[in-house]
Amino acid sequence: MPLEPLICADTGTRVSSVLNRDVKQFGKKHMFDGSEETCWNSAEGTCQWVTLHFPRAVKVSQLHIQFQGGFSSQLCTLEGSRAGEEPVKLPVLYPEDTNAMQRFQVEETVLDKLKITFEKSTDFFGRIVVYHLGVLGERL
Repeated sequence: MPLEPLICADTGTRVSSVLNRDVKQFGKKHMFDGSEETCWNSAEGTCQWVTLHFPRAVKVSQLHIQFQGGFSSQLCTLEGSRAGEEPVKLPVLYPEDTNAMQRFQVEETVLDKLKITFEKSTDFFGRIVVYHLGVLGERL
């Protein structure tokens, strides 16, 4: 079965913070708008994160992420969960500090909610800048 983008208009999203609380310029929606000109920019601090609440169960297979070099994460932890169940830790990802789109195979997991935690920012102040975030897999 071909992989399809799992993030849609009905996917609920939350982020740990937004730079200067300026959601119009740096809000979470910019990770999903397809524009190369806009991004989510976190505030300062350690362990920034993004959560995705899918409208129904999905089987996640890939994660695509594009950081701004100098504001990327060198260690990403993933947790997935189904409604009413305890979160399950997924394999750790080690992105590079680059502007390029990075694609990661993820252990296929059925879930309703995915939390991506950016544990180790390359920015001295802990800021993270994401131009694109995509989750691919299968809707169940």
